[in-house]
Formats: sequence, C-alpha cells, structure tokens
Amino acid sequence: MTAPFFPNIESISYAGPDSDDPLSFRWYDRDRIVAGRRMEDHLRFAVAYWHSFAADGADIFGAGTLDRPWIAGERSGAMSPMAAAEMKQDAAFEFFAKLGVPYFCFHDADMAPFSGEFRDDAAALAAMVDRAAGKMHETGVKLLWGTANLFTHPRYAAGAATNPDPELFARAAAQVCAVLEATHQLQGENYVLWGGREGYETLLNTDLGREHAQMARFLHMVVEHKHRIGFDGTILLEPKPFEPTKHQYDHDTATVFAFLQRYDLVDEIKVNVEVNHATLAGYDFHHELAYAVNAGILGSVDANAGDDRLGWDVDRFPVSVEQMTLGVYEVLRGGGLGSGGFNFDAKLRRMSIARDDLFHAHIGGMDTVARALLAAASLLESDELESFRRERYAAWDGELGQQILDGKIDLPSLRERTLELPDPISVSGRQEMLENLVARHIERTR
Repeated sequence: MTAPFFPNIESISYAGPDSDDPLSFRWYDRDRIVAGRRMEDHLRFAVAYWHSFAADGADIFGAGTLDRPWIAGERSGAMSPMAAAEMKQDAAFEFFAKLGVPYFCFHDADMAPFSGEFRDDAAALAAMVDRAAGKMHETGVKLLWGTANLFTHPRYAAGAATNPDPELFARAAAQVCAVLEATHQLQGENYVLWGGREGYETLLNTDLGREHAQMARFLHMVVEHKHRIGFDGTILLEPKPFEPTKHQYDHDTATVFAFLQRYDLVDEIKVNVEVNHATLAGYDFHHELAYAVNAGILGSVDANAGDDRLGWDVDRFPVSVEQMTLGVYEVLRGGGLGSGGFNFDAKLRRMSIARDDLFHAHIGGMDTVARALLAAASLLESDELESFRRERYAAWDGELGQQILDGKIDLPSLRERTLELPDPISVSGRQEMLENLVARHIERTR
C-alpha cells in the first residue's frame, strides 16, 4: 500500500446549495428521493480510470503537466511497470472512495502495464484485476463497465475488427475476450465497445462491405461469449463521428441503430452516448439521447462537454445545467438508464495541476448532473412539455390522422380531399415559450 495520494482530503459530503465550501456537494445529495428513487440510483456516477489516472495532461502540442508520480516513475525507470500500475490503482481507489462515487470504468491498458505481447499483457491484466477485486471489496466501489483499448497501439492503425488483416482481427478478439472475462470477474454491469479506429481515411483503399461484415461478426462473437460465460451485463457501443479516422462506422446513434438492425444485433446491444461525441456529430446531446430512447437502445452516458470553438474531442467536465437538463429529461422519459450510469469521461485542463483539482472537477460535474436531474424531474412531473406535445400532435389521433397511418387512404384520395377543402393554417410551435419554461424549472431547483 502506497502513501495516500490525497492526504489532505478526507471525504466529500453534501452541504447544500448555500454552501461556500468548494470541496462539498451543493446539489448532489445521494439519498434524496427524486421521482421515486434515490438520486444516487438515478445517476449511478462513475469515474473514468483513464483520464483521471492513466493520463498526464499531454496533448498534441505539449508534454504532460499533471502530477502523476506513477507515470513519471515508470518513464524514468525508477519504478517497474507493475509497481507503477499498483501505485496508480491505490490512488484511483483512494479517490473513488473519498469522492463517494458508486462506480468506476476502465480500459485494460489503463489498469495494467502493456508490453505489446498478448501473453504478457493478459497475465498483467489478470494480476491487476485480482488486485482491483480486493480494492473494490475494501471500498465498496463497483464497476460500471470495462473495455479494451483497441486503438492506441500501432497494430490497430487500420482498425481492429475492421482491419484488412484477419490476424489483427484475431488479436483484437483475444484482447476483448480477456477484458470481457475480467469485467465479468469484477461483476461489472456493462461492457463497452468503442471502435476508436473502426472507420476509414480514404475509400481508395477501403472495402466498405468487407469491413461492415467483419465488424458485425466481431460483435456477434462478443455477444456469443457474453452468453457463454454467463455475463448478465449489457453490451454497449459508443457512437463517435470522426477523430481519429475521417469517417467512423459508428458515426452517431442513428447509424449504430441501423447497423444493429441490419446485422440482427438490436436485441443484444445498446449505446453508450457521450455528450462531446454528440456535438462533434453536429447534434445536441439531447437529440442523441432522444433518438436512443425512441429506438429502445439507450444504455449509458459519458458525461462531459465539448467546446464550441474547438472542433475536436476536448472532454471538458460538464458545467451546463441547461444542456444536461434536456438530456436527463429524455433519460427519465425513457424509464432511466437501467444498468448504465453517468461516467465522467472527462479530463482536467493542462493548467489544473494541483492534486485536489481532480476533486473540484468531479464535484462540479456531479452537481451539474444532479441539479439537471432535479429540473428534469420537475419538468416531467409538471407535464407541461408533454401536454404541449400531445396537443400539438392531437389531430393525428383523429379520423384523418388514423386513416393515413393505418394505410386506409392513398395519395389520389388525399388529393381529391384537399381540392375540396380550404388550405390548412399552421399553428405556432412556441419554441421560445418552451425554452423559457425549461429555464423556470431550472431556476426553481432547490
């Protein structure tokens, strides 16, 4: 056991909206009953092992700035890879426990040192997973989901499941097999597949038909193994439009849904929707969640935020209560996240180098989502939005609407009908009024 990484912090507790203590929750009161459930049970917060503990703040323009002694120790040779991984794990679970989150998420390469040789990597992962099991027992923190990193190593430059070489497909499959079994061992509640390089840079060297078929077979193999080992969790796909490839095959929720339908996977796989990925695709986070709910494939959420002036995946911690309220409203309308949760796939800014900045970032994110839950629940309970929607579409429940939807009237009949009647008059969509309504419910949250 290493020395505490956060020695000056005991635990983060709820202090209420009037608190001036920056190391306390103002809105996240885990035991508060909201819409019939505890706030913690609605939100199921998780910390991302990778951004918080496996990264040092480096970007494409500069070296790392964050204080992560396990990374520095391994790079300098002062620590063995396993010793560094153990120190990282100690710091991570210390943080999870002190923050008071119920869950965490990890990639295999976050938790264990990877040499590049599968035999060695699998052995290292198995050892660190055994160690994590002990940490989970000590702290009570659970695993929301695990996943395999199939995008960082140069072998996956041309993709993993969609690679033109079946040997690399097999290498990726072996890696996923190991991590799925590790997730099952740790009683994880979901397993995520993020196709970081499942796409193409140019169609000049790409066979779309082959790559789609390969990806479908890969997903079927994952589902088959899930059932083989008795894993009860949900398999999740995470949509992303581009970056790193020019075009990703899992561009957005609608694209993923179409793929799942085409390859008979819609009953086996759901989506993990990320805020920043939605905005990169040109959509509101609200849209992606609403589509997933309507399609019946909403599984989990990566809670973060983009930047309107940067067209890449900046992964800021969420701070917009309005943006998050609209998203959480769709989650509540859809009946909740089930086995999913809100995972903070978000990273500190390069200038945020104090150790306790990690607490400030997560506290702010958790309070943002918690306040959004209160506002969304208030909106749903008031029935004002739903009532307006029902009224706006009410005519579709009438005689003409039902004839159209039931296929009992054709185009020529509609033409003849229209010739005999005056032109219909549109009514207002009341967008500004509804935006003001949302703002009022946010203002009223206490």
